[in-house]
Amino acid sequence: MLIVIIVVFMIASWAVSTRLKNKFKKYSQVTLGSGLSGREIAELMLRDNGIYDVSVTSVEGKLTDHYNPANKTVNLSSDVYNGRSAAAAAVAAHECGHAVQHVKAYRWLEFRSAMVPVQNVSAKIINFVFIAMFIGAFGLNMLGTSTALLVITGCYSVFTLFAFVTLPVEYDASNRALAWIQDRNIVDDREHKMAKDALNAAASTYLVAALGALATLLYYVMIFLGSRD
Repeated sequence: MLIVIIVVFMIASWAVSTRLKNKFKKYSQVTLGSGLSGREIAELMLRDNGIYDVSVTSVEGKLTDHYNPANKTVNLSSDVYNGRSAAAAAVAAHECGHAVQHVKAYRWLEFRSAMVPVQNVSAKIINFVFIAMFIGAFGLNMLGTSTALLVITGCYSVFTLFAFVTLPVEYDASNRALAWIQDRNIVDDREHKMAKDALNAAASTYLVAALGALATLLYYVMIFLGSRD
């Protein structure tokens, strides 16, 4: 059953990731009428929101764009940083949306940030449990089955909560981005539709990840409840 869940969501993840890459490639070929680059758009959005302590940098890779609240940087892939397309505008504004969330103390972002260390500890714990169970398969029982399943269920509860908390954070950043690039006349109506389509494709990757985490959690919950019968 677990293998089926993994395979199904691996295929779904591949499908949405491929869709995102294709849309980004397509909309990267549409030059903005405003002629602004991703870097210029990001810097302008930050200034418009009264944010002057966040820098915009270029990072390697494709679709590696992210906002780092620790050092207050909006990190854009080279295609976005230098790009002057609908796709670049969408991604640059989206990442700045996270910076706006940060400065406005958006509650879901704060909750997500608070969960990061818990998520990291849970990942270490579950790795230990899987290793212990592997050793137990050779007759060296380090953990009882019920205890191991309880710990695994607890860890996946954290993973699932983190994945679902990520959803409002990402959707809100996109909504802020789309509203701003339209109000600021960064894009025209046609380009705005492209930007929205690209960001919706990106959001679908987070949705699939959240559903995958939930499906895995439910699987382990059923196994745990079954082990107690």
